[in-house]
Amino acid sequence: MSTRNPTKIGLFFGSFNPIHVGHLIIANHMATQTDLKEVWLVVSPQNPLKLKQSLARDQDRLHLVRLAIDDNLRLRASDIEFSLPQPSYTIDTLAYLREKHADKQFVLIMGGDNVPTLPKWKNYDLILRDFEIYVYHRPGYELGELANHPQIKVFDQVPQMQISASYIRECLVADLPIQYLVTEPVLKYLESSGLYKKNRVKE
Repeated sequence: MSTRNPTKIGLFFGSFNPIHVGHLIIANHMATQTDLKEVWLVVSPQNPLKLKQSLARDQDRLHLVRLAIDDNLRLRASDIEFSLPQPSYTIDTLAYLREKHADKQFVLIMGGDNVPTLPKWKNYDLILRDFEIYVYHRPGYELGELANHPQIKVFDQVPQMQISASYIRECLVADLPIQYLVTEPVLKYLESSGLYKKNRVKE
């Protein structure tokens, strides 16, 4: 059953391998400075464009996301894709969420660098037909042919940091400090568990 005023939820997909402050800054900005009520960080078990062996275990990455956002009521960790067929495709996840949460309106959050490749996504036309996309501008990237699509809303003032999860993993393997790149709870867990040192996860 639908409602007249569904709660607007942003979906921020990622492998979060591991989650870092760059992810959190974007998610928090979208949750607090747009019309979204919450942002769900959807931990992807397998990106169709990446090798699965490049990822730490699903539950480890989900645990890190929960640690990172524990004190933020506007952010939520989602493991919804863990129970869906793999590899995970955004259109399938969106369709499942819309059916399960009829009282919510879901919005995709993505960086401007992903917009030009959107036509390569499975059933991208259905995504654009049925869902809004909130895009945070990435300097140096053009949106291409979808720049003026009515379902795409671009936000130019989203703070961003040039941090990559692969760099953090490399630092951990090399015993280099990652303080300030991740939140304190995430830092403590990574140090105590030896997660990426043990797995030696590489792209």
